Amino acid sequence: MHISGRTIIVTGAASGLGEATVRRMHDEGAHVVIVDFDEKRGKLLEESLHDTLFIKCDVTCEKSVQNVIDKTVEKYGAIHAVVNCAGIGSASRVVSSKGEPYPLELFKKVMDVNVNGTFNVLRLAARQMLKQAPVTDDGERGVIINTASVAAYEGQIGQAAYSASKGAVVSMALPIAREFSKTGIRVNTIAPGLFETPMFNLLPEKARTSLSKQVPFPNRFGKPEEYADLVNFMITNGMINGECVRLDGCIRMSSL
Repeated sequence: MHISGRTIIVTGAASGLGEATVRRMHDEGAHVVIVDFDEKRGKLLEESLHDTLFIKCDVTCEKSVQNVIDKTVEKYGAIHAVVNCAGIGSASRVVSSKGEPYPLELFKKVMDVNVNGTFNVLRLAARQMLKQAPVTDDGERGVIINTASVAAYEGQIGQAAYSASKGAVVSMALPIAREFSKTGIRVNTIAPGLFETPMFNLLPEKARTSLSKQVPFPNRFGKPEEYADLVNFMITNGMINGECVRLDGCIRMSSL
């Protein structure tokens, strides 16, 4: 699928991987819909890029996501791709050093945003895509890209909730891709390693240096623009379907 002239929704779009994706898709000539709960950052990004649309959204809420779908179609007429970057993290042992169990409500919240939120956006966007005419000779109607993490495979101590949520994101891609294979919608997943995002920027410099040294090559954090490069490739290469691609510089996370 060509990107120029297409309409692409990006969630978690006001910062980090999502913002880099918005900028790259915009540079490629797409109509980009900036979806985020952070209204201030979202509007600033919209103002800096012409022909974009910011919509505040809670990805876990059906009504909120449907509003995104409706406003996107109202303005641009169709939805051709969705990139799900919205997500949250959590770091806590299952039982703390004081003997306190991991808060169940926090576990539920991580799962709700990372798994239910991803699926909520995916299902409503796919319903709209199925109403649209194909845009390629192969009969392609749309592309959906979800964001997992290397924590889905090598979760560290304290990442039980986060790893579980990202493992679910990885696992859902293949059955959904198979379901949509006859109707022209591709579904893929990206599993980033350590990237320069607001979450990692909050870490102390000592911790950042230690983590960056764990990446075999290149020996650094990934850049959000490199994530956006892979998004671009997945949208434009029609043979990439049902895949989860690690984007991690060959890192295999240790237990700590």
